[in-house]
Amino acid sequence: MSHCIRALCNANVARDFKIPKDVSLPVTYIRSAEHPLEYVGGSPPSERHILAFFAGGMHGYLRPILLKYWSDKEPDMKIFGPLPRDVEGKEKYREFMKTSRYCICAKGYEVHTPRVVESIYSGCVPVIISDNYVPPFFEMLDWEAFSVFILEKDIPNLRTILLSISGEKYITMHQRLKAVQQHFLWHKKPQKYDLFHMILHSVWYNRVFHINHK
Repeated sequence: MSHCIRALCNANVARDFKIPKDVSLPVTYIRSAEHPLEYVGGSPPSERHILAFFAGGMHGYLRPILLKYWSDKEPDMKIFGPLPRDVEGKEKYREFMKTSRYCICAKGYEVHTPRVVESIYSGCVPVIISDNYVPPFFEMLDWEAFSVFILEKDIPNLRTILLSISGEKYITMHQRLKAVQQHFLWHKKPQKYDLFHMILHSVWYNRVFHINHK
């Protein structure tokens, strides 16, 4: 195993995920194979009036803490448990993502969550709360340029941290998020620099620059 590259969604450095040998895979839902880009897109920054959004099941220990501190506490913090899984509930979920500045990507039972890629699809800056998580394509992408990492212990300070980010910096992060969006898109037929090619590139990169030089 010391000479193998593992490609894992659960890229957890506390569970033997090895940097830079192993590859972190993005967690994505392909809702329609015929129209994989159906839900991509969101409001421009000037029309995003919600500071932060989260909705999801209470998986693991972290999400109940998030709701304890922020559910129904501030009008610009839309922090919920699970929304209904009917058509209206799913549409409401997507609408919140498309109109929020920051989308909270809090880990569940494992360190990864599909909200990271969903946020990127919606143009909502991901706020990753998962201490041991290694994001996808870390070999190539500067994640701190288009997302926010918050330590689990700092959940009580979540709103203060987000409000401390200037409007100018947020605009820059949003622009960079839009620029990297192409690398997380699925297409019916793979296109240059898309998610399919990025995964292959990560495996190739680690094989060439780590395994062969060890």
